[in-house]
Amino acid sequence: MTKLADLKKKLMENPEVREEYARADAEFTLIETMIRARLEAKLTQAELAERIGTTQSAIARLEGGRVSPSISTLRRYAEATGHQLRVGFI
Repeated sequence: MTKLADLKKKLMENPEVREEYARADAEFTLIETMIRARLEAKLTQAELAERIGTTQSAIARLEGGRVSPSISTLRRYAEATGHQLRVGFI
C-alpha cells in the first residue's frame, strides 16, 4: 500500500473520522449529481441560473459546495435540468 492508503486506513479506524468521511462523501456525491444533471441538460451555469431565477455565481457556489442548498433550491435545480428531486432516508 502507498503511504496515503496507509494513513487513510489508520484514520478510518476512528469512528468519528469514519462518520465525517461518510458525511463528506454524501455531499460530494450530491454535488457531482447536480453538475452531471446540468451538463446532461447542456446548460451553462448562467443558463441554469436564468431558468431558476438566480445568478451564475449562486450556481457556482452550489456546485462548489460552499453553500448548503434548501430542498426548494434542489427541486428548482432538478426541474430546470429536466429531472425530479427525490429525497430519502437510508
